[in-house]
Amino acid sequence: MAETPRVTRTKVGIVGGGPAGLLLSHLLAKQGIDNVVVEKRDHETIANTHRAGILEQQAVRMLTDTGVDGRVLTVGDEHEGIDLRFKGESHLLHFPELVDATVTLYAQNEVFVDLAAARKRDGGDVRFEAEVTEVLDLETDTPKFRYRDISAGANPDEVFEVHCDILVGADGSRSFCRRAVGSAQGHQDFKIEYPFAWFGILTEAPKSSPELIYANSPEGFALISQRSETVQRMYFQCAPDENVDDWSDDRIWSELQKRVDGPDGFQLKTGPIFDKTVLNFRSFVREPMRHGNMFLAGDAAHTVPPTGAKGLNLAFADVQVLFNALESFYSSGSRDLLEAYSDTALKRVWKAQNFSYWMTSMLHTRADANPFETKRALGELETVTSSRYGQQYLAESYTGWPHA
Repeated sequence: MAETPRVTRTKVGIVGGGPAGLLLSHLLAKQGIDNVVVEKRDHETIANTHRAGILEQQAVRMLTDTGVDGRVLTVGDEHEGIDLRFKGESHLLHFPELVDATVTLYAQNEVFVDLAAARKRDGGDVRFEAEVTEVLDLETDTPKFRYRDISAGANPDEVFEVHCDILVGADGSRSFCRRAVGSAQGHQDFKIEYPFAWFGILTEAPKSSPELIYANSPEGFALISQRSETVQRMYFQCAPDENVDDWSDDRIWSELQKRVDGPDGFQLKTGPIFDKTVLNFRSFVREPMRHGNMFLAGDAAHTVPPTGAKGLNLAFADVQVLFNALESFYSSGSRDLLEAYSDTALKRVWKAQNFSYWMTSMLHTRADANPFETKRALGELETVTSSRYGQQYLAESYTGWPHA
């Protein structure tokens, strides 16, 4: 006989304790709106999963102005532009001059650490190692979800249940909440798969450049990024089925250098490589981003290729829109902003999808591309870098549009 679930009642139940879920929890708590967060992974796993992060100014303000932590200002690395490199030549886009904005390099796992610490500091109810097994009553005014405690020593037969007014699925690209809705009437998935991936490394080396380098070359794309003064992150375009074990350090450095070579003699600064991974990516959007009183946010609703640096910023933008709607609902009883959430968030999502797709197609070299496509992409890069208006469009899109 199944055990009777142990029930928790709250106003907002949040599935997913990554940056999006924790930021929403933090904002709600500041307004006195009770919420519970459950997350399948343990704290240490998330904190030590290295993921790059480029934050728009608005995302930085969401961390600092709401009292999460100011570490992003002291540890994060503010950047004033990017370098578009093609035909072996560099073209610097200076964001403050173009659009009066900057971006900040701050790894996603560091964002998580700050948010998790803030929720613990403020007494937030965040339950790690809690695996959701069922989502219930989505057609009612009180959606529910069940989970099991999968931490060491927990009773595997004990079932927990969270009853809430609003259920938020912020549980990543493999969202359990999204899959619980499935192909319900009126829901549609839009997606494309890319025929290439990124081979990413972390290396103990000094910075090769003060700004990020986005390189288009006959051999394929490369991104020369940073992590800190002593650790750097770099990527090069590869096949989706590339095996990291086939690549020695020397072979990796040779491949990266080929993709940034030019008449200016630019040379990468090298060092020991301590992490290698292949990052596959796609473009995906679920419409609408809600079902009844369940709302999707972040990667649960949409993913973008990393070329445009929009992933975490889109998640934070979703959180801002959803928080505004929830604050209005609990302060006035009005559902107007909740009803408008999906349409409001999707306007920004599709702008970001367009920008990410554009950057990806302009900078990457498809294995099956004909010479016309390759030359056309170079013509596009020439157009962007030779026009102030072209540079401003890229700079505005990269640094982020105003939040709704």
